Amino acid sequence: MRTHEPIKEKTPMLRGESKITTSHLRRLAIIYVRQSTLAQVRGNTESTARQYGLAGDAARMGWAASAIEVIDADLGISGRSADNRAGFKEVVARVCLGEVGAIFGLEVSRLARSNADLSKLLELARLTETLVIDTDGVYDLADFNDRILLGLKGQMSEAELHILAGRLQGARRAAAARGDLRVPLPVGYVYDDEGATVMDPDEEVRAAVADVFAAFATTGSAYGVAGTFDGRRFPKRAYGGPWAGELRWGRLTYSRAHDILTNPAYAGTYVSGRFRSRRAVLPDGTIHSRTVELSRPEWATVIAGHHPGYITWETFLATEARLVANQTSAGARPPREGGALCQGIIYCGGCGRAMTAHYSVGNDYYDCAQSRANHTRTSSCRSVQAARVDAAVAGLLLGAISGDELALALAATDEVTARRARSTRAGELAVERARYQADRAERALLAVEPENRLVARSLENRLEARLGELAEAEAALATQRTAIVPLPPRAEIEAAVANLGQLWAAPTTSHRDRKRLLRTLIADITLIPGPDHAKVRIGVRWHAGTTEELIVQRPHRVYEDRRTTTDVLALARRLGPEMDNATLAGALNTAGHRTATGRAFDANAASSLRRYHKLGAPELLDAGELTAGDVARRLGVTTSTVTTWVHPWPAPRSKRPLQPLVHPLLARARANLARLPHRLPPSAR
Repeated sequence: MRTHEPIKEKTPMLRGESKITTSHLRRLAIIYVRQSTLAQVRGNTESTARQYGLAGDAARMGWAASAIEVIDADLGISGRSADNRAGFKEVVARVCLGEVGAIFGLEVSRLARSNADLSKLLELARLTETLVIDTDGVYDLADFNDRILLGLKGQMSEAELHILAGRLQGARRAAAARGDLRVPLPVGYVYDDEGATVMDPDEEVRAAVADVFAAFATTGSAYGVAGTFDGRRFPKRAYGGPWAGELRWGRLTYSRAHDILTNPAYAGTYVSGRFRSRRAVLPDGTIHSRTVELSRPEWATVIAGHHPGYITWETFLATEARLVANQTSAGARPPREGGALCQGIIYCGGCGRAMTAHYSVGNDYYDCAQSRANHTRTSSCRSVQAARVDAAVAGLLLGAISGDELALALAATDEVTARRARSTRAGELAVERARYQADRAERALLAVEPENRLVARSLENRLEARLGELAEAEAALATQRTAIVPLPPRAEIEAAVANLGQLWAAPTTSHRDRKRLLRTLIADITLIPGPDHAKVRIGVRWHAGTTEELIVQRPHRVYEDRRTTTDVLALARRLGPEMDNATLAGALNTAGHRTATGRAFDANAASSLRRYHKLGAPELLDAGELTAGDVARRLGVTTSTVTTWVHPWPAPRSKRPLQPLVHPLLARARANLARLPHRLPPSAR
């Protein structure tokens, strides 16, 4: 009986394999492997294996094993853009260098989901005679029909991605509009069994979050909140990865405190569309994406009362406004440590800009420095001594406070007491949690058989670690209780409030506390320009909307006492053109006048008066006489040179005359210059 050998199944040839030439086989065959997400890499292993299997197809088509190279750097990266795809960029670079004979891909969409990126690659492949091979066939980009077909595939791939993304985003927007879109919740919230947002059942977590807002109400800044939590741990809920859903504890940083204070979820409000991704082209041509926070009117969905809140919506808005006011880039400045009371809220009425507080020993002042720096200073811009303005504003503030000071002080005392209780309660909860963990570890150790030492040793180590954590928590609580300074007795507080002025001026009251009290009632202060420079008009705008105006006298300046009187100037202007300095001084003394410093006039004082006020002077030269300056101008030399000729052996500098005297020097100067004819100007030779 005749037997037949089994027929081996041949791998079917792809359409267009005849387009492969020896020129292509001499170059590299690039196998491009990509999956869009890491989840696809883990789950769609068959697709990944098929892509790696394209190396066998390349070998069957004639490429040597050494000429086949796999590029899989883009596994887990979306093909929507080429920005973050190092593998795709490597393919493009090698095609440009002419090293690639063919690019293998399971389908064209693996190369790029963006038609723009794919078109660039196909154009480069056409120029370098590089083939594109997928499961449907071999494409030669020099062939018009192949180019049309690949372009159509690229457009369909991009359209497919657009349709899928549109469906997904539409479903997400619809769920968000109802408040049903589940997103990672901030710390302090969890989803219950029915999917509703509720407060974290952990009492320590809730207390920590509530203390953030209580600390902000006291300190008024995110930095102050972070400082309040110094030495105290704060919870964080992990999302994604192996620690998903686990509660972890760490330090409360400024950025986390700011994020909590500005998150509307803590006001019980569901918000969708707070952030948006925006792209920009950098100077080097790369595209950079960044996430920006949108303004409140741009939020897509806002559902108030969606879940229980730690604060009210009104408190959230006030917190947001306070944080904006704390920014130093624009607007009012936050209260600082300097002594200028109105720092940050005082404005120039001349140009409308904020005034700057300048500090110097015993002379702090407000100045319109921004207009000076920007060359926009007006004639109405002023500088004013800070002490005068601060005293007037402080008097207005203290006079405006009603008789409710005692109630406010007692309420503040109660708030401090409650804050200390919350802080102590947080330590007590930490001890309670550590004790529970220690008890749990002890029960686990007691439940194991003593003979099973392999397990018992591990549980003993765990129990020791938990007992150490319990000891640390108890020690921290004891330290916290010891560090609390007791509040003064209630009677002492009532006595202090009865004299608020003394409390305001007390050295124990810091400048920052005075400024905070001022800003609770006063919105801003404006220096109003006026015709009388000796007085300062101060406009005060209260938070209630009312305005008041104060007028204070500018401080008397010292130089005004040392100013020459108008009577002296009038007499000096009349007699100056006829008298020399000594005679003028005698005439002023005879008339009973004195200098601005109270001394009798002498020749030097008369000379200074004549020079400063540009008074006339008599002609003191005889016929034919010239001054040293006249000689210097005629001969083209300096005045000092002429003076040297007059005094060839000059006296010490301290004994030289301050002004060149009048001398008949022309002949002597000509004689000196005759020895140096090259220095004599033509007009004088």
